Amino acid sequence: MSRQMKLYQVVGRKAPTPTDENPEAYRMKLFAPNEMMAKSRFWYFMHQMRKMKKTTGEILDVNEIYEKNNRYVKNFGFWIKYNSRSGTHNMYREYRDVTLNNAVNTLYNDMAGRHRSRNKSIQIIKSATVASKDCKRPGTMGIHNNKLKFPLPHRIMRPASKQVRSLYNANRPSTHYN
Repeated sequence: MSRQMKLYQVVGRKAPTPTDENPEAYRMKLFAPNEMMAKSRFWYFMHQMRKMKKTTGEILDVNEIYEKNNRYVKNFGFWIKYNSRSGTHNMYREYRDVTLNNAVNTLYNDMAGRHRSRNKSIQIIKSATVASKDCKRPGTMGIHNNKLKFPLPHRIMRPASKQVRSLYNANRPSTHYN
């Protein structure tokens, strides 16, 4: 089981110097299991994009971003880049979930299962909530039917409370319904 990923916002900048007393600040949203890993990923990406390192910079703020409404299912689209054994690949993936963090966990587990990719080799470029009409993947579109029903073929009847439960029954319960 992989670690639960959370969405963090990290704000950092180059350390102030006598020539540049107020350097430009950069904000990045990252998925990481904890604050320490979010800071580490921030410096990894900043070194690639802006030639800034941890030794020449400072982190101003780290916040965990929480989902406002996690009571209904949404479609999430992810644009990712990952390294495989044969090279670097770009990919678009869609998942249905109630929160973005759960969808990211599903993404990492799915990529590990289908493509044998590790968490470190996956870079999420962009994530967005996708409307039902804009979904592209058949696995996601198959669940958009309003008349979709899931049968419950094997239901076990439970007593309302422990006091009304009978310890021994004369006949075996019927759990299969047609």
